[in-house]
Amino acid sequence: MSISHPVHALTVIYARNIERVAEFYRNTLSLALVEQDDAFVVVGNPHYEIAVVRMAGDRTQTPAPAPLHVRTETPIKCAFLVENLEQARSAAESCGGAFKPLASAWRWREQLHLDGHDPEGNVVQVRVIAT
Repeated sequence: MSISHPVHALTVIYARNIERVAEFYRNTLSLALVEQDDAFVVVGNPHYEIAVVRMAGDRTQTPAPAPLHVRTETPIKCAFLVENLEQARSAAESCGGAFKPLASAWRWREQLHLDGHDPEGNVVQVRVIAT
């Protein structure tokens, strides 16, 4: 595969099931598949990419342990601009993730922000330009 020009931002997410987690971000954020290997999947657009990397020592595609633990104690949260919060919520749910109800979105810096999580419990935020 040919290497494209570097994007300005790259987020790396470690996961047990890289295909499932990459599909969540691809569908929720309307991204394209950029590259895929046994150890990683990269999705993105011309502005940013998300590399979902298989956790070290985990060569199986086992799902996250049940019940799902949402990692709210992690000191970082990625936030992504989307076209529509409801479409992002729907896409997330179809891929094993979830977002809070739309009523819990809050306004900051002329945007509406909504928290959720991916299929393995990583906290993520989507936001739209407020009208």
